[in-house]
Amino acid sequence: MQKPLILLTNDDGVESPGLWAAACALAAVGDVTIAAPLTQSTGAGRSMPHFMNGRIERRVRDMCGRTWEAYGVNGSPAQAVDHAILELMPRYPDLVVSGINYGENVGTGITISGTIGAAMEAASFGIPALAVSLQTGIQNHLSHSTEVDFSVAAHFTAYFAQRILRSGLPGDVQILKVEIPASATPETPWRVTRLALHRYYVPYSTRRGGLDEEAPLGYRVQVSPDEVPKDSDIYALLYEHVVSVTPLTLDMTARYPLHSLEAHLRRDQMG
Repeated sequence: MQKPLILLTNDDGVESPGLWAAACALAAVGDVTIAAPLTQSTGAGRSMPHFMNGRIERRVRDMCGRTWEAYGVNGSPAQAVDHAILELMPRYPDLVVSGINYGENVGTGITISGTIGAAMEAASFGIPALAVSLQTGIQNHLSHSTEVDFSVAAHFTAYFAQRILRSGLPGDVQILKVEIPASATPETPWRVTRLALHRYYVPYSTRRGGLDEEAPLGYRVQVSPDEVPKDSDIYALLYEHVVSVTPLTLDMTARYPLHSLEAHLRRDQMG
């Protein structure tokens, strides 16, 4: 029987320890193709920057008792998914896994995330997608720190990958977004959550001089328990310390009744 074909990607780059932790865990689940950006691409969202040249480098690495061939793509996370599906894989994968990301992706800022952007790109092909992130300090978001332990996140990556491959995703669910608390163990419970309608990372200005000086924006976590619903991803991760599993869909149409919106917009034409 043919093993499931899995595409593994991320936004932290093809050398990310989180990516390789996921690869080792997924090797027991299916045949894994690894394609990720050549360089750190945190915050790239689902972008398709025109200045990326699409060059692909092969990377050979010995990990978890086997030799892997991975592909580093000169492109965004979403472009890495496209190149892998269109040029590197013998057929459409049965599942795309994006992660394991350094840092949680929760609340309304998820479209900033290259981890989520890659999963969204996979979903646009009609391929089920799993996006996995591990809660870390902001100081690690752009790092490849080996002090971050991805073993528990890798356990849950394989756990949910197996369930998607076995049963698919129901209804209009196209992506499962999984958030692992920093304190999690393999026994930590998980629960299904909704996306919090709240910004989790709030930007701030670092400018201290003139407008011609370099001053990249900083960001900090800014949220309190009374600001987010108890059934949300932020609350589950931050205040209950359980694994948050959020179903996502590409349909961004507002849930407001369309006929009511049309009547609202035409109101000044009446009379």
